[in-house]
Amino acid sequence: MHSQNDELEYQLDTLAIRTGHTRSFEGEHAEPIFLTSSFVYENAAEAAAKFSGEVAGNIYSRFTNPTVAMFEKRLAAMDGAERAVATSSGMGAILSVCMAFLKAGDHVICSRAVFGSIVALFEKYIAKFGVDVTFVDLNDLDAWKNAIRPETKILFIESPSNPLAEIADIPALAEIAHSKNAMLVVDNSFCTPVLQQPLILGADLVVYSATKYLDGQGRALGGAVTGNHKLLEDVFGVVRTLGPSMSPFNAWVFLKGLETLRLRMKAHCENAQHLAEWLNQHDKVEKVYYAGLPEHIGHERAVKQQNGFGGIVSFVVKGGREGAWKVIDNTQFISITGNLGDVKSTITHPATTTHGKLSPEAKQAAGIQEGLIRVSVGIEDISDIIRDIERGLALI
Repeated sequence: MHSQNDELEYQLDTLAIRTGHTRSFEGEHAEPIFLTSSFVYENAAEAAAKFSGEVAGNIYSRFTNPTVAMFEKRLAAMDGAERAVATSSGMGAILSVCMAFLKAGDHVICSRAVFGSIVALFEKYIAKFGVDVTFVDLNDLDAWKNAIRPETKILFIESPSNPLAEIADIPALAEIAHSKNAMLVVDNSFCTPVLQQPLILGADLVVYSATKYLDGQGRALGGAVTGNHKLLEDVFGVVRTLGPSMSPFNAWVFLKGLETLRLRMKAHCENAQHLAEWLNQHDKVEKVYYAGLPEHIGHERAVKQQNGFGGIVSFVVKGGREGAWKVIDNTQFISITGNLGDVKSTITHPATTTHGKLSPEAKQAAGIQEGLIRVSVGIEDISDIIRDIERGLALI
């Protein structure tokens, strides 16, 4: 791939490894890390031309850095997007979208089935600037239609949702949004471009926590927004001015993560399917949330929209919080942490961690029960993962 002009002719696995690599004068084979805050010019005229935008080039690593640009180009190509903008974290990506497109008097409709920090972002912080937010059931299309107003600017969803793996009807929600000149923003962190491409399904913008599967090894924080050039130019303006930027080193880490993304996602999906089926037969488990199970409410939709069911399995155990903590505390190698998307399996109790700051009413509305456990299924041997979870289940 000596030319970048025909990248879209390549398949995803090739894009994940070859896209975006701009070699320096040394002709290095691996992508270089440009650990520099600023860039030097031959003369004042060159500096003036680049600062004005008359000539393309690097200026300051807050908004122009070659390693970050490589990550952005690679992710955009994989996502079927015209452009990507990298950010310091997944929440930084969502905040950048809000700052780019919302103003006082605007309205947002958000799914109830989202990460706890997103609820806090809209209710506690964005609301301070005069933006109203309405939370609705992800799968109730009538609720979305009834909630939309002339001042609605954004419909925001996660699909699959965290932690119950609810599956949104992305084309239908896009149609609802576009009928009122609003945009649909989809958090695709759980699926990644390997399993789902929301832009092709009708979404306007896609946000990622690169910290999760895009890295895949729990090494660095980062986020990204993908979409068309026009919308991304507004997002870029926020990142350039306000500074929620991705560091060059983290961008290099994510570049390496993208190279193995399909292989890892395949392994995550296979292990998660095995675990969900095993849990579904366990007498200490009351309910399993995984779209790979035929009885899951979103199974048929996931089959249509996704190329796999992902690596997140949530389940409710008998005994409420006491039972859930017993399962978690008796694991021996699964990491007890709120992060996910790692090659290492992780386990957490959403009601007291990732969704712990939600009100009791909000938890109930989002289906966050005290007996609920979320497992981010890694790529260890599945028999060892099952045995580790069985240790605690046997004690309930």
